[in-house]
Amino acid sequence: MQSESPSKNDSRYVYLFGEVEAVEKKVGGDWEEVRALLGGKGANLAEMTRLGIPVCPGFTVTTEACNAYLSATGRFPGSLWDQELAAMKELEKVTGKVFGDLDNPLLVSCRSGAKFSMPGMMDTVLNIGLNDDVVQKWVKRSGETRFVYDSYRRLVQMFGSVVLGVDDEAFEKVITEQRNSAGVTSDSQLSAEDWMKATEKFKQIVKDHTGESFPTDPYDQLKLATEAVFRSWDGKRAIDYRNAARIPHDLGTAVNIQTMVFGNMGDDCATGVAMSRNASTGEPELEGDFLINAQGEDVVAGTRQTQPISELKEQMPEVYDAFEKISQRLEKHYRNMQDMEFTVETGELWLLQTRDGKRTAQAEVRIAVDMVEEGLISKKEAVRRVQPDQVDFFLHPQLDESERKKSQLIATGLNVSPGAAVGQVAFDADTAEAWSRENSKKVIMVRPETKPDDVHGMLASQGILTSRGGRASHAALVARQFGKPAVLGVSEMEIDLEKRQMKIGERIIREGDWISLDGSSGEVLLGELPTVVPEFDNPYLLKVLEWADEIRRLEVWANADSPQDATRARSYGAQGIGLCRTEHMFFGAERLPIVQSMILSQSEEDQQNSIDCLLPLQRDDFHGLFKAMDGLPVVIRLLDPPLHEFLPAYNELVRDLADLRIKAELAKTPQQKEETASQIQLKNDILKRVESLHESNPMLGTRGVRLGILIPALTKMQVRAIFEAACLASREGFTPIPEVMIPLTCHVNELKLQQAELQQVARQVMEDEGIEIKYKFGTMIEIPRAALTADEFAEVAEFFSFGTNDLTQTVFGISRDDAEAGFLVHYLEQGILPENPFASLDPVGVGRLMEMAVEYGRKTNPDLEIGICGEHGGDPSSIALCHGLGFNYVSCSPFRVPIARLAAAHAVLDGD
Repeated sequence: MQSESPSKNDSRYVYLFGEVEAVEKKVGGDWEEVRALLGGKGANLAEMTRLGIPVCPGFTVTTEACNAYLSATGRFPGSLWDQELAAMKELEKVTGKVFGDLDNPLLVSCRSGAKFSMPGMMDTVLNIGLNDDVVQKWVKRSGETRFVYDSYRRLVQMFGSVVLGVDDEAFEKVITEQRNSAGVTSDSQLSAEDWMKATEKFKQIVKDHTGESFPTDPYDQLKLATEAVFRSWDGKRAIDYRNAARIPHDLGTAVNIQTMVFGNMGDDCATGVAMSRNASTGEPELEGDFLINAQGEDVVAGTRQTQPISELKEQMPEVYDAFEKISQRLEKHYRNMQDMEFTVETGELWLLQTRDGKRTAQAEVRIAVDMVEEGLISKKEAVRRVQPDQVDFFLHPQLDESERKKSQLIATGLNVSPGAAVGQVAFDADTAEAWSRENSKKVIMVRPETKPDDVHGMLASQGILTSRGGRASHAALVARQFGKPAVLGVSEMEIDLEKRQMKIGERIIREGDWISLDGSSGEVLLGELPTVVPEFDNPYLLKVLEWADEIRRLEVWANADSPQDATRARSYGAQGIGLCRTEHMFFGAERLPIVQSMILSQSEEDQQNSIDCLLPLQRDDFHGLFKAMDGLPVVIRLLDPPLHEFLPAYNELVRDLADLRIKAELAKTPQQKEETASQIQLKNDILKRVESLHESNPMLGTRGVRLGILIPALTKMQVRAIFEAACLASREGFTPIPEVMIPLTCHVNELKLQQAELQQVARQVMEDEGIEIKYKFGTMIEIPRAALTADEFAEVAEFFSFGTNDLTQTVFGISRDDAEAGFLVHYLEQGILPENPFASLDPVGVGRLMEMAVEYGRKTNPDLEIGICGEHGGDPSSIALCHGLGFNYVSCSPFRVPIARLAAAHAVLDGD
């Protein structure tokens, strides 16, 4: 393959590992920009070279080259190929070998390396430069026939699947047949003759699938492999991974060409992957896997049973000591846990890469705290490193211990990613994704081992179970990255993908059967076990959150409707209740009939009697909340939903009436007829009331403040209950701080009318009880007009709370309940909307309206308290927006409170 003529565009696309200073000069010394240009792998290889750590010589093709290639629809930009050729000449000088030479051949690997680590998501080709002539001469010179053909078959297999698009299963089938024919159980037991036969079959597979022979020109191999790595950036598995990890799609990948060293030359050779600390727990110890007489792909692919890194100390003590010292040096240099790949060739240690290690949430918080105590990082850096989503893990359900004692333990494996997972068995990634997406099934994906192409199924699953693979395998890395409980390496599990079943001992488990995983213990249990919420007591997490509290300026409140929720929220660090939904209190079995009686009342007197019955029940509710939140504010939203929500649905009533009429026709005794007639009359009354309450768009109809104005006795009862409860709690020695919130106001006159009436009730109760309570009245800003006239509202309200669910609906003109199951999904898939506006606040539209409301409101009342309630209050990007707008607090569900505490600190750090 001839090199392309250099163009006038003389952009530099290729840098030797030893030229990191030139890269720094190009990007102005910013290491993040070095990583962006060389990719994480290339940047770290260059940095290790500068540090004098044993790294195989090589060079990096930049991410700019990748993006230029992809934008040019598959043409090398400018003089890229000439630059690669020149870099290869430099490698020849350094190594004393010649690429394509028969007597002293230089062999190289071609690996991807984006700015952000994406383990296994893009492509790698090893042993580039081998062909029949080089192999035959190498065998004759070295006498190592098995090693040489093992290396050659790897090139053909990897090149065939990665570069030429041949299904890897075709190659694996040959290896399986070769093992069966030889009567062995592992690849390492295959002989030189076995690998010679396999290699010839591999080359025939390539020809059968592509119509062309396997390329023998080393430079053809190099160029085609470079292009394949470029293209892998746009592969499905890479895109799925970036979507899940929120990595931008425009970064591109670098390509690293590196001199080969061989861990498969004999028993004084090895290859492995290890972390400088335990990636599951964070304990300060080396953790990883290695194999004697193997190449790196054997370790990460999970196709061979690996050995723990601790055993390397016994088998190669000098190598282990050297690796341990390098590990400690790299960790101190990068100030982070390192994930390192290494090869030992005839007793000599080489580092193939290092990167910040993927780890579980448990490990993340422990490592962050330990590194602060070791003086490696600051408290602020520790807080920055722990991501809000990782905090969520500590609130994930765990298997119910009382039930697991009764269940059947069917297998144990490696506990590589903690947590509980319960689901139905699916034996491939496509099935797992389809069941999860289309049928909302909970799925456990079960595979012999996972491959990068399985990532979409892994992301869709509750947990992952494999029969092969170690702590450094692809499955372990992805599971830890995305918080998926995983049990790997269950060797007694025999999976039959054709029959869609697996066998453990004598037990057969078929696809669709329920199993439960404990990723913390490595146990696999039969059946669908219940789960429980764990105690919130991890000392490392509590320490990180304590540091976050020192940094953040936003307070974090919680949405809670019961004393139990309030108590949990407070234990998680909530500084108040930002939303108590009083309507939730009306749905209890003993209350709903009273509410329905109020709605069905034919006179004001009957209506008032029903309301009076609700008063003591509401008072008890609020009394419990005030005691649970002693000394902290409690925002209580008055009744918000339309009344028809407390009545049966129209279709349900019609169906019930039809059934009752049939029952009446079949009634035999006078008593049966009388009872049925009474039931029909009641259902008819309810149906008529439902029809009278019918609105075409009830969410924009008679609800919130409108309901309070139409039925003032209802909201007056609620306020009376609030202040009677507050007075009672105060008399008992508690300090209640009620804040009464009037919902769905769109005109200040609504607020003036309702608030004046309710304040009068509050004052009357306090006067009657002889107790003065600190309190506020305010309103929800959830209608655009309220936001646009916030200056008028601030003359009346003492606080604003943004109800962003309704505000988002009304700003976008989208019904949340309908859109999220309909067109909104397609909008997100097609990129019409960058984010689901009901999950993360829209900063341009909704956010701008909020900004105006804050500005107008505080212009009228500089001391105006402003917060947000609803689930946006627990979303990190929405919290950052609220921080930027100068809110006093965010409020979210109790289980999101720890996440919000950390996210609020991140908002400060990101703004500094």
